[in-house]
Amino acid sequence: MNWQEFTALLVLATAMSFSPGPNTTLSTALAANGGLPRAMRFVVAVPVGWTLLLVLCAAGIGALVVAVPSLRLGIKALGVGYLLWLAYKLSGSGTLGRADGASLDVGFGQGVMLQFVNIKAWLLALTLVAGWIAGQPDALGRFAIVAPVMLVYAFISNFTYALAGALLREWLSKGKRLLWFNRAMGLVLVLTAWWMLGV
Repeated sequence: MNWQEFTALLVLATAMSFSPGPNTTLSTALAANGGLPRAMRFVVAVPVGWTLLLVLCAAGIGALVVAVPSLRLGIKALGVGYLLWLAYKLSGSGTLGRADGASLDVGFGQGVMLQFVNIKAWLLALTLVAGWIAGQPDALGRFAIVAPVMLVYAFISNFTYALAGALLREWLSKGKRLLWFNRAMGLVLVLTAWWMLGV
């Protein structure tokens, strides 16, 4: 991989990883409601799940998803349904005590599985495989570069959003600020689900 391709990879990784989506929204909300340590399970789960998704796409599963419309529709339906369910749970959390409960608990396993119903994650994985890995004589070497770069970006972006949520935690504990914040985060998830329907 030459330096131009690597630079393009970094630009794509930055744009896709740091733009708002289901992962960054949940990282922010989980840390704002439960604190940074509680959100770290999800923050760590995102790069793990995303790397597994990239492995599957590089192995050819991505091509199958693209080739079978009903499979793609099923993934999309599960993703939209899960995001709407999370938005509903989030929008009802108005105090830190209630938000710390199981109703807003998204753990490691759920964080990993969310990547498999996250259309944004699928699009990025398929783009990386098609643009940087598939059909190249040094495909394994390229995968060995792309996967760690994306793993690091996935972790740093979600940690950054979670840190922002954690820093807002004390301010959000006053009055109804947390309720409105959670409703705003829920709205972002609904808008993400709406966007996923059109992809």
